[in-house]
Amino acid sequence: MPFSIRARLSAMMFLNYVIWGAWYVTLSTYLTTTLHFTGTQAGAVFGTTALASMISPFFVGLVADRFFSTERVLAALHFIGAILLWRVASATTFGSVYGLLLAYCLCYFPTIALTNSLTLQHIQDPGRDFPLIRVFGTLGWIAIGVAVGSMAIEKSATPFLLASGASVAMGLFSLALPHTPPAAKGESFSVGRALGLDALVMMKDKSFFVFAIASVLACIPLTFYFSFTNDYLNDVHVVNAAGKMTLGQASEVVMMLVMPFVLRRMTVKGILVMGLAAWTIRYALLAHGNAGPGVWMFYVAILLHGVCYDFFFMTGQLYTDQQAPAHLRSAAQGLITFLTYGVGMYAGSLISGSALDLFTTGAGAGATRDWRHFWLSSSAGAFVILLVVALMFRSRAKIEATPAII
Repeated sequence: MPFSIRARLSAMMFLNYVIWGAWYVTLSTYLTTTLHFTGTQAGAVFGTTALASMISPFFVGLVADRFFSTERVLAALHFIGAILLWRVASATTFGSVYGLLLAYCLCYFPTIALTNSLTLQHIQDPGRDFPLIRVFGTLGWIAIGVAVGSMAIEKSATPFLLASGASVAMGLFSLALPHTPPAAKGESFSVGRALGLDALVMMKDKSFFVFAIASVLACIPLTFYFSFTNDYLNDVHVVNAAGKMTLGQASEVVMMLVMPFVLRRMTVKGILVMGLAAWTIRYALLAHGNAGPGVWMFYVAILLHGVCYDFFFMTGQLYTDQQAPAHLRSAAQGLITFLTYGVGMYAGSLISGSALDLFTTGAGAGATRDWRHFWLSSSAGAFVILLVVALMFRSRAKIEATPAII
């Protein structure tokens, strides 16, 4: 692959995830501390990302894959997104924030699939080249997290303005990406294919059915972490919380490198159970840590992110691909994505917000949160899911040597 193309694709990934990372981690802190939204309202706002994840396959399948070149669609989505993010920064009511952020997420989340698709059409060896390009997305997330934390702007609307500026830059840069014509031009559109529903036949396998249900349920404690960890760390006066949270993405990169060794030595069930055990421990650490002598618990909880995420979700993607018949591999990945990032994350957003309100006394600026029991409830939930997998997932399969899953 020519260096110029590799460099442009890597920069594309970096910018695309800078945009998301700029506002996502600190969103709950801004909503609950500055705008004084309730936990339920903050959870609903977080749910816009899951709604967009459920809707974006329709957009990609109906429009981006059939009528316009990928780089032009990316440019248009990011230019529109920049305007919406700018508006979000000045919105103060629940209705306006929710509506604007939902509109923005509908623009942004298709770009994740589009950047992956564009990259795959311009590399020769996906298993070798794609991870080395995609990792720049994680580096972009880390870079903007460190910047937001260092500037101490987590409680302000400034992260939205940073994301808006990055969206303009990404929109302009998209026009310089390699030309990528619509991949499915002339083909008919199928709702079932777009959502991966063709793969529902795989549910006849009891172990896969248990895995699919567990994947949806696992997104609930996952959302507890993504939605409210930054708010919690700021509430207990941890310095540069956003910067410290980027250690989670750093650990994810490390675990990606370790995963091939783990996959060769352990069964799928063993890896899934270890991932869920890490979630259980992580939330217990968050519950008992503090900004003083117990701050080490926060560091360990954040650093467990690589195990928590890769051991369950990456292993799940590989297991799904391995179990799927050859003609259903893409549909199966679409189904798991819809169930996890769509259904599971949306349910988790609503439940985590309601749980925060359950453990909150008072309202507005005078609200006091019982964070310890909030995190212990999530730890208990992760442990229940662990038991479901340990007792009901009967497969002893290992991940065999296959082409990398993208």
